[in-house]
Amino acid sequence: MKTELRKIPGVGIETEKDLIRLGYPTIASLKGANPEELYERDCIEQGVQIDRCQLYVYRCAVYYASTENPDPQKLKWWYWKDKPPAK
Repeated sequence: MKTELRKIPGVGIETEKDLIRLGYPTIASLKGANPEELYERDCIEQGVQIDRCQLYVYRCAVYYASTENPDPQKLKWWYWKDKPPAK
């Protein structure tokens, strides 16, 4: 079943299922969520270390849900990759 979660850039069928399983069935339910916590819970529940790209998708999804007029550049999952520490 396709839900409104698929409107979020980067969210496909599998991520949609994961978000619903994790207790986030709507875009509004993601508002203010902690993407790192989502990713950690997802890893624990699936019993594997999920590729970090999933974390980047969760970061993007939470940004999308929490921002009234999101910046188009920030709606690409790769924008949310881990940044190297500043020297």
